[in-house]
Amino acid sequence: MFFALGDGTRLSVVRKLGAGGSLSATALSDGAKVSRQAIAKHLRVLEGAGLVTHEKRGREVLYVLETRRILEAREFLDGVSEGWDRAIERLRRMVED
Repeated sequence: MFFALGDGTRLSVVRKLGAGGSLSATALSDGAKVSRQAIAKHLRVLEGAGLVTHEKRGREVLYVLETRRILEAREFLDGVSEGWDRAIERLRRMVED
């Protein structure tokens, strides 16, 4: 999941899906610095990581953000952050003593 989110283009796609609901690869490529085909490849990576799903509506394929996976990532990173906060606080106390 973090590999998928580590790419700037994919992160931009995730942001757009988070703000705009379900969107096509064409809509996601609007304003992007890469082609629609490149966006489609990035969407496959995101889908493989469980971060997006797709559904066909007529001839159009729409992608939707899986917010549950984003929340899982956030919970993990919050735990890492809390661990660092505790370590820094222990270091601060040790330096002050």
